[in-house]
Amino acid sequence: MRTSKPLLRSGPTAAATAALALTLAGPAAAVGISVSTTGSTVSVSTSSCTQVNGHWGTASLLSSGQTSFSQGRQVALSGSGSGQSAAWSNVAPGTYTVVVVCSNGSTAGTQSVVVSTAPGPSVSPTASPSLGVMGGIGGGSTDYGTVTLVAGGALVGTGIVATAWYLRRRGTPRHF
Repeated sequence: MRTSKPLLRSGPTAAATAALALTLAGPAAAVGISVSTTGSTVSVSTSSCTQVNGHWGTASLLSSGQTSFSQGRQVALSGSGSGQSAAWSNVAPGTYTVVVVCSNGSTAGTQSVVVSTAPGPSVSPTASPSLGVMGGIGGGSTDYGTVTLVAGGALVGTGIVATAWYLRRRGTPRHF
């Protein structure tokens, strides 16, 4: 098989270009905040803040009618030099804006988040099966009709008869 030389030459160039793009995007992606929701809990994390006088900063959860940082539900950031976080629980469904302000007064980031009602786990009793357990490989849980069962039985019977005939014939001595 022939391999084109221009294709071989462009492969390392494309790989180097992709690696350079990822390297340049790496530090920029680390700056800012990351917001997530789990049920009615909203959490934010960042690594942008530095500790000033024992405090990392404050995060505020603003509902749609609130416009300033001080109007929102405020929570102090906790964590370490590698990352800080805050969380709000019992948040009603809706669209919110999370703002993080570090202790030195700089804004680490702002991000919108949607909290939706998540159905809680429900456990309801189920009826007992009317038949036994339907186990097996592949189609073992499918109910086949009478014709299919008769055809399968005929194939198994034919196989048994053919095996008996072969073994009986093999056991007889042959004279040349």
